[in-house]
Order: sequence, then structure tokens, then C-alpha cells
Amino acid sequence: MIKNAKLCKEIVVTVVNKIGVLSDMAKLLADHGINIEAVAGYAQDNNAIIMLVTDDNLRAADALKKEGYKSLKEREAVKVSLENKSGALKALTGKLLENDIDITQIYGTACADSCPATIILSTSNNDKAVVVFQK
Repeated sequence: MIKNAKLCKEIVVTVVNKIGVLSDMAKLLADHGINIEAVAGYAQDNNAIIMLVTDDNLRAADALKKEGYKSLKEREAVKVSLENKSGALKALTGKLLENDIDITQIYGTACADSCPATIILSTSNNDKAVVVFQK
């Protein structure tokens, strides 16, 4: 069920939580020809934390910084491509459980057709997780 797994970087941006901030960021990246492959976010007090995986993090981070998004960092994550069918997440999380690897963060994307689902996660041991997923 796991098609592919590799280390990746996600961009983590902390911004003031206001209506339209994600729209502004998405427009900025689109205007630079940068594809957002996965996105997650949440509000925390007056701030919002937005996590992005793009097809070009270097250019994305540069564009965001130039636009004034100063609270920005890159963080290692694991990008997993899964078959988009029932039980795929069970298989992924089961492998982590069997190998005593803790999930510290997870989000994903999927489509209605048979294209793969993409899961972005951080674990207690990302390198080991990638090896486990490739077995």
C-alpha cells in the first residue's frame, strides 16, 4: 500500500491569524509558478501556523521572505505516497507502531480517483521511518 517514502522539507510559517492570509500566500506562490504539494495549518491564539510542502522550497521561502513573512523556518519531514484506498493509513501507522516510532505531526492530501494519496509526517525518528516504509 505504501508506494514511496522519502525525507523532505516543509516550510513552517507563523503569521498573524487573519482572514485571507492563506489566500495571500497561495497567490504569491502561484504567481511565482510554485506548486503547493501539501498544506496544513491551525490557529493558535492570535497566530496561525501554516505548514507547506512545495515543489521548490528554496524559491518558495525566498518569495515568502521577500513578501514580509519573517517568521519562517524549514523542518524535516517524511513524504509518503500511498495507494488511495481503504486501509492505507492503517498500514502506514501499523508499520510505525511495529517499529516503536512516534508520530509527532501528520497531514495529507488525496483525490477522488485512483491517484496516490500524499501523507506528510514528522516522527520521533524520520530516517528510521523512511527505511521502515521502504521495506
